[in-house]
Amino acid sequence: MYITQTLLLVVIGIGGGAWNAVAGGASLLTFPALMAAGLPPVVANATNFEGLLPSNAAALPAYREELRGLGRELRPLIIVSGAGAIVGSVLLVVSDPHTFVALIPALIFTATLLFAFGDRVRALLLVSASATTSRSIVYAGLFVASIYGGYFGAGLGFILLAVAQILGHADVHVANCIKNLLATTFTIISIAVFGLGGVIDWTAAVAMMVGATVGGYLGGRYARRVNQKLLRAAVIVFGMVLSAAYLLRVI
Repeated sequence: MYITQTLLLVVIGIGGGAWNAVAGGASLLTFPALMAAGLPPVVANATNFEGLLPSNAAALPAYREELRGLGRELRPLIIVSGAGAIVGSVLLVVSDPHTFVALIPALIFTATLLFAFGDRVRALLLVSASATTSRSIVYAGLFVASIYGGYFGAGLGFILLAVAQILGHADVHVANCIKNLLATTFTIISIAVFGLGGVIDWTAAVAMMVGATVGGYLGGRYARRVNQKLLRAAVIVFGMVLSAAYLLRVI
């Protein structure tokens, strides 16, 4: 990979890390940017997982107390989420690349909808889930959602928050702790599958990780100075335009 491309990916990582820190939805920027840098779609998607890993993992040290308090309750959630991530990641590795390309418009559109209406989706799930909802049903939903997470993943955070709250964790800090932990663990699992499948561009991934680390720090530091409503609106418009553009390519 040329030096200019590597520098471009560092810049993309900075933008993605900052974007995630301020508003979320960075994959809507970084995934197409990786393809624009010349990576094949499946490789771009797999590389994107590793490139944005710091933005998920960096939040965990802030939740040390919550993690200790949750204890063994986290184990089945990690197992179920990890199993779903393995299924989704394997599907990406073994499926025909043309199938993934054909699904890109729908995947980006789905991610954009989750980003735009994630809070409403979470509220709807909470209302529809009664106090008697069995954990097996919640775990089944988490497994299915994690398959999507392992295959593409953008926008999954809203579903993970809903799962945490349905399980009785109304405290936003505890719910966020569970979301960040699950996102980090299934991302690491997916990276392992993608690495074994040989679909990660490691040079591009490391360049993005460096950028995402810097961007996450800067985004977290200056987040309060940014008009988040305008930024979220820009993300949604960008996602809609992007899904339409890829749909025209497929057609």
